[in-house]
Amino acid sequence: MAAAAGSGGMVKHLVLARFKEEAMPEALDQLIRRYGGLVHAVPSMKAFHWGTDVSIENMHQGFTHVFESTFESTEGVKEYVYHPAHVEFATDFLGSTEKVLIIDFKPAAVN
Repeated sequence: MAAAAGSGGMVKHLVLARFKEEAMPEALDQLIRRYGGLVHAVPSMKAFHWGTDVSIENMHQGFTHVFESTFESTEGVKEYVYHPAHVEFATDFLGSTEKVLIIDFKPAAVN
């Protein structure tokens, strides 16, 4: 099954993260609030959700947090990546992590 072609249409931006052991819970809470606040700063970012790993399968490869952002298009993701609010946030976010994995995809239903 091939993915949808083109740059238009909704895009999900997934970030899996493992934070540094020395990261304080209060600092992580503030960082996550700032992440969610990007919805109000970047016009193409339409939604933000996050959570921590609760899987019983133990296949998380050390990732503890998942962040999902929704964008209107791949162009919207590009706008987000280069937006000054994101650039500032990403510097702090990446400085707090040991390991990060980022995947962008266009959701597709199975017919």
